[in-house]
Amino acid sequence: MRLLLLALLAKEPAHGYELKQALEQVFGSAYPSPNIGQIYVTLGRLEKDGLVRVVDVEQSNRPNKKVYYLTAAGRELLDTWVDEPTEGPRVRDEFFMKLVLAPMTGIADRMALINRQRRHYLTLMRDLNELVERTDPENRVALLLVEGAMLHLQADLDWLERCQEDLS
Repeated sequence: MRLLLLALLAKEPAHGYELKQALEQVFGSAYPSPNIGQIYVTLGRLEKDGLVRVVDVEQSNRPNKKVYYLTAAGRELLDTWVDEPTEGPRVRDEFFMKLVLAPMTGIADRMALINRQRRHYLTLMRDLNELVERTDPENRVALLLVEGAMLHLQADLDWLERCQEDLS
């Protein structure tokens, strides 16, 4: 959440509700809508860490609103985040650890684990397909986010097939 808020503030200063709306507008239903309380708690921590500064803006007939601005330190952190590659393939896969250790110790059957995991992945895939149907076709960002998740999930399903073939 921290880096998402910093990225939005790099575009322009904003208050918490504007940041929430921007996240919802950009990512649509493909990204879980953040809780406004979570946004304000995160903004408070960012301010404490010197990554944003806050300015109280007076409003007539309403309480003052806090507008957040990205600081130089916030921009530096954001630049570092953007410049670093994100994590690649996971070698320490929790399911694979279960798949190897549970049958070895007699806790579970390998095929039962594979079948349970496959059903879970297929349920997730169905949920993602339903999400695509509910997503505004004009929101390319949201559609690409869901498509990426679906491709990763398909790779996981293919990998399960490989595990089934090689380990049974």
